Amino acid sequence: MYAMEKSNYVNLSPMGIERDSMEIISRELSHLNIPEQYASIVKRVIHTTADFEYAHLFEAHPQAVEMAKNALQQSCRIYADTSMVVAGVSKPSLKKLGCELHCFVHDEEVVAEAKAQGITRSICGINKAAQDERFRLFVIGNAPTALVRLCELYAEGLIKPDLVIGVPVGFVGAAESKQMLKESGLPYLLIRGRKGGSTVGVAMLNALLYELIKRN
Repeated sequence: MYAMEKSNYVNLSPMGIERDSMEIISRELSHLNIPEQYASIVKRVIHTTADFEYAHLFEAHPQAVEMAKNALQQSCRIYADTSMVVAGVSKPSLKKLGCELHCFVHDEEVVAEAKAQGITRSICGINKAAQDERFRLFVIGNAPTALVRLCELYAEGLIKPDLVIGVPVGFVGAAESKQMLKESGLPYLLIRGRKGGSTVGVAMLNALLYELIKRN
């Protein structure tokens, strides 16, 4: 099934490999009725993970994609709960749209606050981002505590994001925090259950960016 002559792929460009990968993914998803507005997001996640279960675990708020694209086109700021997300998102795409991506978990004030209060840096990072209304998109790829805090701030009327990508991963609180997001009223893209992670969050955000800049 996976046999391929070496000469068929070793000379492909990175974009060629991606193109062929996406063609394979599209074929294997052809039996599913994935709404067009979500297709590129689901495919990008599968391209990143090689895990087709994500097609069944993906959920989205009906207005999430439209709201996110509008915010990105207005050069919004994006907050991520991990440096891994910052490292993985397409910098040329962000630059073309005039967007900034930040993570505060290593910020000196955040580190000090977390230590003083005995809480996670992820929570304190969200608290700091919430003080700046220019942060309109949030990518939570690791910490359930960050996602819970986001939902709390929204319920208190202190933030109003245009999108929350909620894909924390793990066994403690990940699934529960995603359910909280789903019920919060926030516009969201999420992966149900324990699966997810920073690379999945990166894939979702990159999918939105690539659609806006018409990446070939």
